Amino acid sequence: MPSGAGFTPAIQKLFEEKTGCKNPAEYFDYDTAGVGFKGPRETPDWSVWYPDGLPEGTSISEYGTAHKPGTFEHFWQLDFPMKRVTSVGEMEQFPWPDFTPAYRHEHLEAEVARLHEQGWYVIGGVGHIWENAWQITSMEKLMMDFLECPDQAAYVLDRITEDQVFRARRYAEAGVDQILCGDDVAMQHKMMMHPNTWREWLKPRWAKVWKAAREAKPDLQIFYHSDGNVSDIIPDLIECGVNVVNPQVRANGLDNLARVCRGKVCVALDLDRQMFPFGTPADIDAHVRETVEALGLPEGGLWLTAECAPDVPLRNIEAICEALERYRGHFRE
Repeated sequence: MPSGAGFTPAIQKLFEEKTGCKNPAEYFDYDTAGVGFKGPRETPDWSVWYPDGLPEGTSISEYGTAHKPGTFEHFWQLDFPMKRVTSVGEMEQFPWPDFTPAYRHEHLEAEVARLHEQGWYVIGGVGHIWENAWQITSMEKLMMDFLECPDQAAYVLDRITEDQVFRARRYAEAGVDQILCGDDVAMQHKMMMHPNTWREWLKPRWAKVWKAAREAKPDLQIFYHSDGNVSDIIPDLIECGVNVVNPQVRANGLDNLARVCRGKVCVALDLDRQMFPFGTPADIDAHVRETVEALGLPEGGLWLTAECAPDVPLRNIEAICEALERYRGHFRE
């Protein structure tokens, strides 16, 4: 049973101080390693899209989203380059990223081969469609465009989809074992939009990405992540060919996930990060065992993941990693 844990910057710093190691994957003997595209050689002049200026310390993503310094831990505030755009014509003037130059991806085959030789299961990060789109236009504008200006919504989503088609295909050509995709499309108790809205605007676009990747590598594994309660669309994801879904256990419910997923799709379960700061090591061990028994099968179908925020004490981080190691062979006992 594969497993892994992700650390926020504060926890990564604590990990390095306590262990003297910079790579949690090596220290805890994770199963996976990632590859990615190189960044662009040139940066657009974003001042045209932010006429009011941006505060010192702001970084800007390749899609033009401004990440302004926040006031709590590693979190930032976002600003959106197309928040004032009112036509497709204006959108066509946007400095869209270009992932196609050879220098950005020609290293992938060699990197994947090197990691395979070392025994890693290799993942290529494709990224998002919905999240990239609303972080360009603002969520309010994109939601309103679904209803009032569907040509603008479609233009932004289609441009991003074509980028992800190219990236997914290149990862597949390079021989990765899996592509990592996803969008946070849900809240704690329900989706951000009606499931039928997701089916209209996002399902066919993701299906296009996955189809292109599988044409290059038919046995490619497809991993889809979303925060929040996405149980309504998990059957749709399975229909489109997703092999691994990455839901949050607290938002979706363990029994509900067992009903929707067990024996139908691999669950890369996001363990209960809201419990990690407050539970005891014994609580954590019991939680991991319960999830394994509820979702796992002797044939497989379960992958455990844990995200550790700054408020998780080190003893609990150690308990998480120990439990992941302890129960990964549960069905071999």
